[in-house]
Parts: sequence; structure tokens; C-alpha cells
Amino acid sequence: MTEPTEETSGRAESRRARAARRAGEFPPAPEPLPGPVLDSHTHLDITVSEAGVPGGGPADDPVAAAVAVAAAVGVDRLVQVGVDVDSSRWGAETAERYPAVLATVALHPNEAPRLGDLDEALREIEALAARDRVRGVGETGMDFYRTGDEGRAAQEESFRAHIAIAKRYRKALVIHDRDAHADVLRILDDEGAPDTVVLHCFSGDADFAAECVRRGYLLSFAGTVTFGSAGALREAAALTPLDQLLVETDAPYLTPMPHRGRPNASYLIPLTVRSLAATTGADLDQLCAAISATGDRVFGPW
Repeated sequence: MTEPTEETSGRAESRRARAARRAGEFPPAPEPLPGPVLDSHTHLDITVSEAGVPGGGPADDPVAAAVAVAAAVGVDRLVQVGVDVDSSRWGAETAERYPAVLATVALHPNEAPRLGDLDEALREIEALAARDRVRGVGETGMDFYRTGDEGRAAQEESFRAHIAIAKRYRKALVIHDRDAHADVLRILDDEGAPDTVVLHCFSGDADFAAECVRRGYLLSFAGTVTFGSAGALREAAALTPLDQLLVETDAPYLTPMPHRGRPNASYLIPLTVRSLAATTGADLDQLCAAISATGDRVFGPW
């Protein structure tokens, strides 16, 4: 099939070439939201190192630049999420320096099987979890997409340990669940879930969403809910009560439409919020207020 083309700089450029050219560029800022919301799950360290500084801000303080460009569109609070000891330590220190940032700390489920000394890494995560500006333990959980059978025992051991840390320090548990819905619920049942459980980048269908809602868990929706193929995910969002719904970027990944494939950052949250408003039928002002209040209840006050 011949790809559609457009004229760029006096020459024809294929859609594929155009996408490749723009892949490294942050998209333009969307229309600001009518009320403040938070980004409940972002990776500022990875965003800056892999994609650069959103909004073209000063490279000497990329966190301040990312916070400022997000605040300009109504995203006034960020939760920086750890995936290993180094990123968790960075997040805890960053949250202590920037009032708009809080942190969660954990070993990503795909990280656990790679570690030579899982117990020592967990001890370091627990020490970080005790800090005041660390408000969650995550992202932890189970991932059967990238880790095979040989790594699942280590994932499960790590997940169980993180559940215990979250309960010990009364912090929110932020769960990464990829192709592992039944096992995540089984382990939560075995260990006893903490008071606050967040399913990060919720990826289940309506039935799984209904079960999570019944248990009192919170469902955090990323830019994937805007994708054309995500009908089942939108069905899940539609049945989620507003006081159990959060929104996130998982930046620099999962950029919402119409910018899928380009770098993501917290300032793009309004695109996902507007999509969720259309999906849930909620008034945009009402949805912003609900997301903001839930964020404060789960992680705050900032």
C-alpha cells in the first residue's frame, strides 16, 4: 500500500518518516484544565534522561522546568515513582527539594529477578519508605509479559515484601500488573491488602475493574485509555466511581492521543482527563475536583 504523504519543506514526506522525525519531540501543550489535578505516576528521571526537558525549560534544573510546564496547564502536583534502588533514592531526594513532587519507592517487578541480593535491595527500599515525603510503595507487583516462568518466584517474593512495607509504614501500595490480574489479587488476599491500593496504568477489563472497585482499590488510568483500540479499558473507566479514579502519565511512556509515539510528560495529563470526562459522562470541572481530592486522600497533603 502506498502511504499518504504531505508536503514538508518542498518535498513529499511519508507518514512513517514524519512520525520518525517527530518521535523525539515533546508535543505542544494542550488547553489548560478548569481546575487543578495531579499526575499520580510519572518517571521524571527517565523522562529527562531519555527525552529531555519538557517545554524547553532550562537544562540546569529540569525538574523545575517539568513542574512549571505542567502547572501551566493545571497539573500542579506530581508523584515520582521509583523502579529500583537508585531511582527510588533519587525520587525521595527530589520530593524533599520540590514542594510539588511526592515520591513512591520500590523495585519494579521486572527488576526483582535480576538482583543478586534481593534482600539487601528490599532493606534499602524500606529505609526510603520511612521518609515523610515518600507517600507510597511502588511500583511493585507482577509482570508476566516481560518476565518468564523462571523469574516469577522472585517477583512474587518481592511483591509480598513490598506489601508488608506498605502496611508497616501506612503508605499507599502502587501496583504494576501486566498480564497477571488473578495472581495480583491472589497475593493481595494472601498477605492482606494495605488500606490504600492503587492499580497503576489500569489494564484490565470491566469485570476486573468491578472486582477492584468492590475491594475498594483505586484505578489509575494512563494515556492508553485514549487509544482507539482501548474500548475495553474505556468500559472499565466508565464503571469506576469518581472517588476511586486517578489519572497518570507513566511518562515518558504511553503518550495520549493524538500524540501517541512521542515523549510523554505530566503537562499532557489534560488530554487523558478530557478523554475520561467523555468516557464517564462526568462534567470536566467535577472530574478535576474528584481527581484532585482523591490524590490528596491517597498521597497528600503535598
